[in-house]
Amino acid sequence: MAKKRVARLESTYMQQYDAHVERQQRKKKRLFRRLALFALLTLVIAGSMITYHFQQRALYEEKLNQLQDLQEQKIALENKEKNLKEEIELLNNEEYVLQIARTNYFFSKEGEIIFKLPEEDPSY
Repeated sequence: MAKKRVARLESTYMQQYDAHVERQQRKKKRLFRRLALFALLTLVIAGSMITYHFQQRALYEEKLNQLQDLQEQKIALENKEKNLKEEIELLNNEEYVLQIARTNYFFSKEGEIIFKLPEEDPSY
């Protein structure tokens, strides 16, 4: 089979057509580059936003755990404060102070003898 060869005519129209085709190719190339740059920029921004979101979620969880710990500490301190206030009220009572002195420090009333008994039952 013989190849058909078409001779190319060099005319001003063909030069203009070639220039037009070249401009169209450059426009497509620039468009592709702009779209690729836009896609890359969009991916970078989306990636940074997703990373920031996960960091904020981790920070939120950490702060939430700290809040729960601090609330537990607050409840414990409030209970301790309540117990200490009750103890202060009891220590203002003279009979209570005398009772503590008699049991812990073996103070006695006049003419009274104190015997210290073991608190544990014998094993026999």
